[in-house]
Amino acid sequence: MQYLKKAAMTPASGEDDTRTTVAGMLRDIEEGGEARALHFAESLDGWKGDVVVSKADIAAAAASVPEQIKRDIQFAYDRVRGFAEAQLSSMVEFETELSPGLIAGQRLIPVDAAGCYVPGGRYAHIASAIMSVATAKVAGVSNVIACSPPRKEGGVHPAILYAADLAGADTILSLGGVQGIAALAFGLFTGHKADILVGPGNRFVAEAKRLLFGRVGIDLFAGPTEILVIADDTADADIVASDLIGQAEHGPDSPAWLVTTSRRLADEAQARIPGCIGRLEEPNRSAAENAWRDYGEVVLVDDRDEAVRVSDAYAPEHLEVQAADLDWWLQNLRNYGSLFLGEETTVAYGDKASGPNHILPTKGAARYTGGLSVGKFIKTVTWQRMTRDANRDVGAASARISRAEGMLGHALTGDDRLHKYFREEEFDLEV
Repeated sequence: MQYLKKAAMTPASGEDDTRTTVAGMLRDIEEGGEARALHFAESLDGWKGDVVVSKADIAAAAASVPEQIKRDIQFAYDRVRGFAEAQLSSMVEFETELSPGLIAGQRLIPVDAAGCYVPGGRYAHIASAIMSVATAKVAGVSNVIACSPPRKEGGVHPAILYAADLAGADTILSLGGVQGIAALAFGLFTGHKADILVGPGNRFVAEAKRLLFGRVGIDLFAGPTEILVIADDTADADIVASDLIGQAEHGPDSPAWLVTTSRRLADEAQARIPGCIGRLEEPNRSAAENAWRDYGEVVLVDDRDEAVRVSDAYAPEHLEVQAADLDWWLQNLRNYGSLFLGEETTVAYGDKASGPNHILPTKGAARYTGGLSVGKFIKTVTWQRMTRDANRDVGAASARISRAEGMLGHALTGDDRLHKYFREEEFDLEV
């Protein structure tokens, strides 16, 4: 393995300062309630309007959205919802008899309230409203609260309002950043404390979710958007470079990595990067330029097996494969948020409209979790019941194990049942 370009920074750069800022804001809002959330909305976003978006405002926003954009939002919604419904159908409740008279089972119970954060600062993340809200609704969540940063001139972006409403949001809040996450978690303005917080966001939003985890659930630990492209000698250098910069425009701290078995492809792709950046307008151009300069990497590997090992070590959020024998890569790659196989698909399609969710793990979290799915909103809980006869074996075994552990109180709960149900029988309950 040889680095042809090595990143000067890592996704963890600057975390300590962010953590200090966010922790202070969360304490302030929890203690001061809605008044402090409103203070931050005004001081950080310049917003003095209503926080709860009214039905009239949603209708007015819908009227201002061009018809073609409405059709495109519907196109994306249909596919995101369809994929979520397929996920739900793959999850099943069941019961099984583990031994005579001992029946156990599994239930799938949606959480009561979900808070869906929809970014709207540098870019209006229309698709994120669909990805989070529609998936929660398919899961059966009864209270879905969306929030998105207001713009100084007119509140939440009209297309975000339209998309969130179409996807089924019960309430939409005009709040961004840490104050938006705090409002969702603490039940401000709605009276519904979120059981789970989902959705992408900047480093302050991601840190707020991380600090609140445990008090509420979160979809995943997230950071700046990442892309890794695996390419061999069959790949098109123009397409590879375009895809790398297409994700780098998210922000100046968005990693873009190329892993390739071809020195020629590596050199040609790197040569095309400046041109791809130059096609962008500001602020996208500066964001992509800084991201590639500070976080971009190019890794030359000996063969596809080494490419898999390198990619799995990165565990990227988005993983594209532009190489021969796509089925081999599908079978051998393990660590990624979402996988895009072949030149014909690209991260941008998944980000916007193709169906699988775009809220995905970053910073190596793909080693242990996937992205947002219906299952994130559903508690998989277990139950059991048993006959008195089943107690004969289960009760005795449990009592002996409890004594071996030194937990006499546990053992006695089994003893008591055995003595009640089987008065005429003798049991060996000692270790």
